[in-house]
Amino acid sequence: MEEKILNALSKPMKAGEVAEATGIDKKEVDKMIKKLVAEGKVTSPKRCYYEAVK
Repeated sequence: MEEKILNALSKPMKAGEVAEATGIDKKEVDKMIKKLVAEGKVTSPKRCYYEAVK
């Protein structure tokens, strides 16, 4: 699931867009994005948007 989310975040997206693109429930996406941000794998270029760190 983490890999799917990271692949979807090749460009800045909202959590809802990631959920739609991956087919994962939005609540799960929100939890996973928070975890990935804490691990430094995902960044937030602007409010409510997330992008994978390259």
